[in-house]
Amino acid sequence: MSNSPDVVVSNSHTFAVTADDIDTAARRISDVVSATPLQYCERLSAVTGAQVYLKREDLQIVRSYKIRGAYNLMAQLSPEELAVGVVTASAGNHAQGVAFACRSMQVHGRIYVPANTPKQKRDRIRVHGGEFVELIVTGDTFDAASASASADVARTGATMVPPFNDARTVAGQGTIAAEIIEQLGAAPDTVVMPVGGGGCIAGISTYLRERSPASALVGVEPSGAASMTAALVAGGPVTLAEIDPFVDGAAVRRIGDVPYAALRNLGAEVVSHASLPLMAVPAFRPGTLEAGPFLVTQIDEGAICTAMLDLYQNEGVIAEPAGALSVAALHQISVAPGSTVVCLISGGNNDVSRYGEILERSLVHLGLKHYFLVDFPQEPGALRRFLDDVLGPDDDITLFEYVKRNNRETGAALVGIQLGVASGLSSLLERMRSSHLQVEQLEPGTPAYRYLT
Repeated sequence: MSNSPDVVVSNSHTFAVTADDIDTAARRISDVVSATPLQYCERLSAVTGAQVYLKREDLQIVRSYKIRGAYNLMAQLSPEELAVGVVTASAGNHAQGVAFACRSMQVHGRIYVPANTPKQKRDRIRVHGGEFVELIVTGDTFDAASASASADVARTGATMVPPFNDARTVAGQGTIAAEIIEQLGAAPDTVVMPVGGGGCIAGISTYLRERSPASALVGVEPSGAASMTAALVAGGPVTLAEIDPFVDGAAVRRIGDVPYAALRNLGAEVVSHASLPLMAVPAFRPGTLEAGPFLVTQIDEGAICTAMLDLYQNEGVIAEPAGALSVAALHQISVAPGSTVVCLISGGNNDVSRYGEILERSLVHLGLKHYFLVDFPQEPGALRRFLDDVLGPDDDITLFEYVKRNNRETGAALVGIQLGVASGLSSLLERMRSSHLQVEQLEPGTPAYRYLT
């Protein structure tokens, strides 16, 4: 993880949200926001030995929980603030919440999104906002879009609607926790939540620490954009030098000051990805005021893709990458048998055109997909011998491309191989060595891998 050294703790955003504020927000938005289902998941329950429920925020009218915070904030704006119009920046989901609120309240808004926002999300923003919303695409990341939105506010005097760095947004997102307790009829033992800008985890954790202090809290962020982890380690929000924008709904360079203050005050601790299998989440102990653990961890993007595909193929849940963060983490934590675990499916705005990349990342994560540079001798039958002598009976070539397209007489070929089972890699490599071919395996994360694949 790479981050710049500018550690800044801002005093301009004091975190002052309480469980009572969240209950008030729930009443404020009740006529607009759906109480989403809390669905028992038989598959994940069998895998973990716990009673696992999925909180289906992907079933909101804007297909994510973001409508809660957006509407709660805008419903509290004065007539003067609404009259000058609103501005926001978003990776796509908050934008849909703001767009829906704009059309519902007949308020004009300008919404800034980065270029990596999927087309599906852009289209839905326009649908929800209609004539009341102008969509502006700018920059390569959420943070770049946010800078443009801030410049707009400074130039026009419009009212900013922050996606996470505002107590009113945080209170709106926290209404998810109130619903979970009401739907379960009891406090959950463990709640697993995604972390992007931090508004969702700040709201849910604030509510549960007051109303269910023994519940274990687990926040999950993508390893390629672990801005909350960086802040907790550094002692204040820092700006990451680079991020992987793949998990677009959670790819934020800098965590919000307001969410950071909440998690710091609530005692959140960082757990490294490597130590996750050792982490045990204890069962809830009724009647005790002892606080359960509050952990923030990181999950590899490939594992997130695998979780997305599993949700789709088994439960029929269409989760976007950020929406599947909690389920991806569930495979790597140890929960007490019989305990009640709630995983937040935070969004379902996934563009179907992305499934090729999702499948690719999942196969690489599972150890089934590998890439090689192979120097084939320029003689008849060389490729046939490779197929017969090197490839296993359950292995497939998924990519074959000469690196030098204008001269196939010299140079290597890029070969992608999908294994029948991940354990077959060692025997494949041994057969490659025995073939006397010059073979170089491309490792994920290296410059050559990123360039050639």
